[in-house]
Amino acid sequence: MPLNPQETVEAVVADQLKPEADIPYFSVGDTLNVHVRIIEGDKERIQVFQGVLIAQKGRGINRTITVRRIVANEGVERIFPLHSPRIAAVEVVRRGDARRAKLYYLRGRVGKGRRLRDQRRGLKHVKDWEERQIKARKGRVKKQSKPEEAEK
Repeated sequence: MPLNPQETVEAVVADQLKPEADIPYFSVGDTLNVHVRIIEGDKERIQVFQGVLIAQKGRGINRTITVRRIVANEGVERIFPLHSPRIAAVEVVRRGDARRAKLYYLRGRVGKGRRLRDQRRGLKHVKDWEERQIKARKGRVKKQSKPEEAEK
């Protein structure tokens, strides 16, 4: 049975993909260390680019990530093809709590407004609120407003 064009392309590039074990799980909002191979003449070295993951796109060989960091009060963004041989490793430094798929709004933020909540700390109040809602359905506790409304 002949393959359709998309399946043909995927079959050809399948051996160029990195194994799943080499790429850790990360999501938008996480702070990443991306180890990039820099080739200067006949020498090769690895340079680490640390920043916040603000976007992911594509799938398969076309999967890319956009990482943003601040250097000398200037925002620097780099787009990395994940399956490129130039990417030596990717590691997660800390997990961030993001409610959006793309964090382009961070480009306009300055100072403390640029920081994202830590995922463990940021989701704690949501989990507590969900537990209260379950108890309220059973009639044990009065219903309470959502955490965002309670903080205001």
